[in-house]
Amino acid sequence: MKKEDKGIIIEKIGATLKEYSHFYLADTTSLDAEATSALRRACFGKEIKLMVVKNTLLKKALETLDTDYSPLYSALKGSTTLMLSNTGNAPAKLIKEFAKKNDKVRYKAAYVEESFYDETQLDALVAVKSKNELIADVIAMLESPVQGVISALESGANTIHGVLETLEKK
Repeated sequence: MKKEDKGIIIEKIGATLKEYSHFYLADTTSLDAEATSALRRACFGKEIKLMVVKNTLLKKALETLDTDYSPLYSALKGSTTLMLSNTGNAPAKLIKEFAKKNDKVRYKAAYVEESFYDETQLDALVAVKSKNELIADVIAMLESPVQGVISALESGANTIHGVLETLEKK
């Protein structure tokens, strides 16, 4: 491959990495064509971009970015599949789910929520809540006391109304 072509590919990888806030590194070399197609369809359904990249080109693309990605460099061995997403735990859930059916997918490392994760932390990544899930939890917690006050006021109004009706009848 010519040096100019490599430079263009490095720029494309870097631009793609900037578009997504989270990415995972996995090894999918052992998958056959059918399993690879199934993985690609699953990624498309969950809005995950899947790219097979050369380790040296990915490393050079990471070096061009503002963040220091050096903790991931040790995972850049063998074949590397890059899974990019704007939802932090979506690729982790997909890798775990897909690995149950096909043990040839191997998680290597990840950059999620501005932190680095190695190959031993896939379960922790599955449990990480996305930003939208956390916002929903906070809203639910804030709504709960308000709902209690509203229902108490409504039941109190019915009770007072009932007492007044009873007194009126007597």
